[in-house]
Amino acid sequence: AREKRWADEITPAILVGDPLHLELKSGRKFLAIYTPNANAVAGVILVHGLGTHPDCKLMNPLRSLLAEQGYATLSVQMPVLAAGVSSDLYPPLFPEAAERLQTAIAFLRGQGHGKVAIVSHSQGSRMTNFFLNTIARPQVDAWVAVGIPGLFTAPESFKAPVLDLFGERDTPVVLDNAAKRSDALRRVRGSAQIEVGGADHFFSDQETELVTQVRQFLDQKLR
Repeated sequence: AREKRWADEITPAILVGDPLHLELKSGRKFLAIYTPNANAVAGVILVHGLGTHPDCKLMNPLRSLLAEQGYATLSVQMPVLAAGVSSDLYPPLFPEAAERLQTAIAFLRGQGHGKVAIVSHSQGSRMTNFFLNTIARPQVDAWVAVGIPGLFTAPESFKAPVLDLFGERDTPVVLDNAAKRSDALRRVRGSAQIEVGGADHFFSDQETELVTQVRQFLDQKLR
């Protein structure tokens, strides 16, 4: 019901991109916003954070600006719980989140994109981490994890380069584990970690810098 309310609210206001509904094997449908680029280098799946939607403040500049800069973007609705529910209660939703990511990848491949990357934020990065840990052939060519809380789980399972991107004023659970994440990524070829000076967890007023860092990494790994 919460997803439907968001879809009803945001769909009429979408000016860039095309809203569509992707379907799971169960028949359940979920909102996604596809912003094509006729000369796209790759398709990029965007995964929002805790309890938000695919056109929230952080996702909107990413999906629109990356599409202007050579990528087709697909911002997807992740499963959500009721407002105010702790992130600790979300792991039971991770299997459905993984299926949604598989469905999104299949959609982009079906549009002719030979390469696919994921850019995720906060809780969405935890969902993406679960997906990469559990799917035998995720068909992901690069992953940008923005503000991932805590540590990477089972990084030895990652089959593509990872950018760990966060702000200087990020949340404690992001900052306190940065050194351990950096150490883990040394074993994932082509990976990197970047701290953006002055940025908070949502890159408030630094959305352009966020997009720049994401695009530079994707350019390096996908072009």
